[in-house]
Amino acid sequence: MTVPIISFDEGDALLDWIGLTDALAEGHKRPKAEIADTFLYRGSDTLLNRAAWIDGLGLAVKSATIFPGNPAQGLASVNGGVTLYSDRDGTLAALIDFHLVTKWKTAGDSLLAARRLARPDSRAILIVGAGTQAKGLHAAYSAAFPEAGFTVWNRTRANADALAAQIPDLRVAEDLEAAVRTADIVTCATMSTEPLIRGDWLQPGQHIDLIGAYRPDMREVDDTALARSRIFVDSFDTTLGHIGEIEIPLQKGVIGRDDLVADYYALDRFTRQTPREITLFKNGGGAHLDLMTSRYILDRWQSRA
Repeated sequence: MTVPIISFDEGDALLDWIGLTDALAEGHKRPKAEIADTFLYRGSDTLLNRAAWIDGLGLAVKSATIFPGNPAQGLASVNGGVTLYSDRDGTLAALIDFHLVTKWKTAGDSLLAARRLARPDSRAILIVGAGTQAKGLHAAYSAAFPEAGFTVWNRTRANADALAAQIPDLRVAEDLEAAVRTADIVTCATMSTEPLIRGDWLQPGQHIDLIGAYRPDMREVDDTALARSRIFVDSFDTTLGHIGEIEIPLQKGVIGRDDLVADYYALDRFTRQTPREITLFKNGGGAHLDLMTSRYILDRWQSRA
């Protein structure tokens, strides 16, 4: 049997955001994934290897190289490869474009939380960071919040302008604090090692979605933001211990382990208690999410007309 090789364009045309988040929710009803992560660092550069095994879905291996200096050379900052295997016999099931899996997994991971934690009447969505993930986040949040207006803020204004030129309904924010204060949802995908978003700026009823921090020295919000929020994560296994966004305030005693309400294996706890509470979700990713996303992509590819 010929092994499917699914390109970005071919796969991208087959997928939808609501369907993916439903598939992620179903994936978390299966036996808990066995995962293994390794990180290698050279200065600001990272090699991340992630593998996962879920009974009934298969096995996935994803290697990602993250080189923040690449855009200055006209190259993508994140590269790598994804393979999907059968859990029945270990044979190769598919080769799927790395950037296809990453785009849909990253934004879909955050959207699953937002569909449960953000206020349904959210109408103002701020994207912080105009990098690789920003277009995917705009598409994902547009699917779940079709009446919302979007604003983008980026440290380098020219990059925000370039993104807005590609997305007609996207406005560029001049001032980050003002943009945060007026947003219903803030989704943040940056490479920042210093907090960009201050807890004093947050308003009752907001939902904060944090994607960018993946290293021990990275943070996108300050201690006050965490202290003011009910905190959720996609996976305790992939967010605790090595991601600075959560680990630094835990070590400082700003928050305690009990302040992390739930991960996706307790998805029924992803609820908003009051309209005015601030919810905060840390998107840590993980190979199990790459596996669930890859399986969804392969299923859609196999069922295409």
